[in-house]
Amino acid sequence: MTTGEVDDAQSAAEWQTEQVDWKRVSPSYAWADLVGNLLFVVALAAVFAVIFVSTDGSAPLVVTVGLPVITVLFLINAIFAFRRVRAIGYVLRKDDLLFRRGIMFERIIAVPYGRLQLVDVTRGPLLRALGLATLKFVTASAATGVNLPGLRSEDAEQLRDRLVQLAEARRSGL
Repeated sequence: MTTGEVDDAQSAAEWQTEQVDWKRVSPSYAWADLVGNLLFVVALAAVFAVIFVSTDGSAPLVVTVGLPVITVLFLINAIFAFRRVRAIGYVLRKDDLLFRRGIMFERIIAVPYGRLQLVDVTRGPLLRALGLATLKFVTASAATGVNLPGLRSEDAEQLRDRLVQLAEARRSGL
Protein backbone atom coordinates (compact mmCIF):
# COMPACT_ATOMS: atom_id res chain seq x y z
CA MET A 1 0.00 0.00 0.00
CA THR A 2 1.12 3.50 -0.71
CA THR A 3 1.25 6.23 1.91
CA GLY A 4 -1.95 7.80 0.53
CA GLU A 5 -3.79 4.49 0.83
CA VAL A 6 -2.56 4.05 4.41
CA ASP A 7 -3.77 7.56 5.32
CA ASP A 8 -7.16 6.87 3.73
CA ALA A 9 -7.46 3.56 5.59
CA GLN A 10 -6.49 5.21 8.89
CA SER A 11 -9.01 8.04 8.45
CA ALA A 12 -11.74 5.52 7.58
CA ALA A 13 -10.91 3.49 10.69
CA GLU A 14 -10.98 6.65 12.82
CA TRP A 15 -14.41 7.56 11.44
CA GLN A 16 -15.82 4.13 12.26
CA THR A 17 -14.52 4.20 15.83
CA GLU A 18 -15.31 7.87 16.36
CA GLN A 19 -17.40 8.40 19.46
CA VAL A 20 -20.45 10.27 18.22
CA ASP A 21 -23.04 11.61 20.65
CA TRP A 22 -26.17 10.50 18.76
CA LYS A 23 -29.33 12.47 19.42
CA ARG A 24 -32.29 10.13 19.60
CA VAL A 25 -35.82 10.57 18.36
CA SER A 26 -38.70 10.57 20.83
CA PRO A 27 -39.53 7.17 22.34
CA SER A 28 -43.18 8.04 21.68
CA TYR A 29 -42.51 7.45 18.00
CA ALA A 30 -42.37 3.71 18.75
CA TRP A 31 -46.09 3.86 19.53
CA ALA A 32 -46.81 5.51 16.19
CA ASP A 33 -44.72 2.87 14.42
CA LEU A 34 -46.46 0.11 16.36
CA VAL A 35 -49.93 1.46 15.58
CA GLY A 36 -49.06 1.75 11.88
CA ASN A 37 -47.84 -1.84 11.79
CA LEU A 38 -50.86 -3.13 13.70
CA LEU A 39 -53.29 -1.27 11.45
CA PHE A 40 -51.66 -2.95 8.47
CA VAL A 41 -51.98 -6.35 10.18
CA VAL A 42 -55.67 -5.71 10.88
CA ALA A 43 -56.22 -4.74 7.24
CA LEU A 44 -54.49 -7.94 6.06
CA ALA A 45 -56.52 -10.04 8.47
CA ALA A 46 -59.73 -8.39 7.22
CA VAL A 47 -58.78 -9.12 3.60
CA PHE A 48 -58.09 -12.73 4.55
CA ALA A 49 -61.42 -13.03 6.39
CA VAL A 50 -63.40 -11.52 3.47
CA ILE A 51 -61.74 -13.81 0.93
CA PHE A 52 -62.16 -16.86 3.14
CA VAL A 53 -65.85 -16.15 3.85
CA SER A 54 -66.71 -15.19 0.26
CA THR A 55 -65.25 -18.43 -1.11
CA ASP A 56 -66.97 -20.61 1.51
CA GLY A 57 -63.64 -21.78 2.86
CA SER A 58 -62.30 -22.92 -0.51
CA ALA A 59 -59.91 -20.04 -1.10
CA PRO A 60 -56.81 -20.71 -3.20
CA LEU A 61 -53.84 -22.15 -1.32
CA VAL A 62 -51.86 -18.95 -1.88
CA VAL A 63 -54.52 -16.96 -0.02
CA THR A 64 -55.12 -19.58 2.66
CA VAL A 65 -51.43 -19.88 3.52
CA GLY A 66 -49.96 -16.62 2.22
CA LEU A 67 -52.08 -14.04 4.01
CA PRO A 68 -51.75 -15.61 7.48
CA VAL A 69 -47.98 -15.94 6.99
CA ILE A 70 -47.71 -12.29 5.92
CA THR A 71 -49.89 -11.28 8.88
CA VAL A 72 -47.61 -13.15 11.31
CA LEU A 73 -44.52 -11.58 9.73
CA PHE A 74 -45.97 -8.10 10.21
CA LEU A 75 -46.86 -8.95 13.82
CA ILE A 76 -43.25 -9.97 14.39
CA ASN A 77 -42.19 -6.70 12.73
CA ALA A 78 -44.45 -4.80 15.12
CA ILE A 79 -42.73 -6.45 18.10
CA PHE A 80 -39.45 -4.81 17.05
CA ALA A 81 -40.95 -1.30 16.83
CA PHE A 82 -39.41 -0.10 20.10
CA ARG A 83 -35.96 -1.43 19.28
CA ARG A 84 -36.13 -0.03 15.76
CA VAL A 85 -36.92 3.45 17.11
CA ARG A 86 -34.01 3.29 19.57
CA ALA A 87 -31.71 2.69 16.59
CA ILE A 88 -32.66 5.99 14.92
CA GLY A 89 -30.27 8.83 15.64
CA TYR A 90 -28.70 11.94 14.20
CA VAL A 91 -25.87 14.32 14.92
CA LEU A 92 -25.01 17.74 13.53
CA ARG A 93 -21.34 17.84 12.65
CA LYS A 94 -19.19 20.66 11.33
CA ASP A 95 -19.96 20.10 7.63
CA ASP A 96 -22.80 17.62 7.54
CA LEU A 97 -25.72 15.95 9.23
CA LEU A 98 -25.06 12.33 10.13
CA PHE A 99 -28.17 10.14 10.26
CA ARG A 100 -28.44 6.47 11.18
CA ARG A 101 -31.14 3.84 11.41
CA GLY A 102 -31.48 0.08 11.35
CA ILE A 103 -31.04 -2.82 13.72
CA MET A 104 -29.55 -5.67 11.74
CA PHE A 105 -28.63 -3.65 8.67
CA GLU A 106 -27.42 -0.32 9.99
CA ARG A 107 -27.51 2.54 7.53
CA ILE A 108 -25.50 5.71 8.15
CA ILE A 109 -26.00 8.67 5.85
CA ALA A 110 -23.96 11.88 5.83
CA VAL A 111 -25.83 14.78 4.28
CA PRO A 112 -23.54 17.76 3.53
CA TYR A 113 -25.25 21.02 4.47
CA GLY A 114 -24.36 22.60 1.14
CA ARG A 115 -26.29 19.87 -0.72
CA LEU A 116 -29.58 20.44 1.12
CA GLN A 117 -32.22 21.87 -1.19
CA LEU A 118 -35.35 21.44 0.91
CA VAL A 119 -36.00 20.71 4.58
CA ASP A 120 -39.63 19.86 5.24
CA VAL A 121 -41.54 19.20 8.47
CA THR A 122 -44.54 16.89 8.11
CA ARG A 123 -47.05 15.73 10.68
CA GLY A 124 -49.65 13.07 10.04
CA PRO A 125 -52.68 12.72 12.31
CA LEU A 126 -51.07 10.10 14.55
CA LEU A 127 -47.78 11.98 14.88
CA ARG A 128 -49.66 15.22 15.52
CA ALA A 129 -51.63 13.53 18.32
CA LEU A 130 -48.33 12.45 19.90
CA GLY A 131 -46.74 15.89 19.41
CA LEU A 132 -44.23 14.52 16.90
CA ALA A 133 -43.12 15.35 13.37
CA THR A 134 -40.98 13.97 10.57
CA LEU A 135 -38.17 16.04 9.11
CA LYS A 136 -37.57 15.36 5.41
CA PHE A 137 -34.42 16.39 3.58
CA VAL A 138 -34.17 16.69 -0.18
CA THR A 139 -30.70 16.95 -1.65
CA ALA A 140 -29.29 17.37 -5.12
CA SER A 141 -29.19 13.58 -5.44
CA ALA A 142 -32.52 11.79 -5.61
CA ALA A 143 -31.00 8.73 -3.92
CA THR A 144 -30.18 10.54 -0.69
CA GLY A 145 -33.61 11.70 0.41
CA VAL A 146 -33.59 11.29 4.18
CA ASN A 147 -36.52 11.14 6.58
CA LEU A 148 -35.89 11.74 10.26
CA PRO A 149 -39.10 10.56 11.94
CA GLY A 150 -40.23 10.90 15.52
CA LEU A 151 -38.85 14.30 16.47
CA ARG A 152 -40.79 16.43 18.91
CA SER A 153 -42.56 19.12 16.88
CA GLU A 154 -40.59 21.96 18.49
CA ASP A 155 -37.29 20.15 17.94
CA ALA A 156 -38.18 19.45 14.31
CA GLU A 157 -38.93 23.11 13.62
CA GLN A 158 -35.75 24.28 15.36
CA LEU A 159 -33.66 21.69 13.51
CA ARG A 160 -35.28 22.67 10.20
CA ASP A 161 -34.43 26.34 10.77
CA ARG A 162 -30.87 25.49 11.81
CA LEU A 163 -30.33 23.25 8.77
CA VAL A 164 -31.70 25.88 6.39
CA GLN A 165 -29.35 28.42 7.95
CA LEU A 166 -26.36 26.07 7.63
CA ALA A 167 -27.31 25.14 4.05
CA GLU A 168 -27.53 28.78 2.99
CA ALA A 169 -24.17 29.55 4.59
CA ARG A 170 -22.50 26.59 2.86
CA ARG A 171 -24.04 27.34 -0.55
CA SER A 172 -23.03 30.99 -0.39
CA GLY A 173 -19.43 29.87 0.17
CA LEU A 174 -19.41 27.77 -3.00
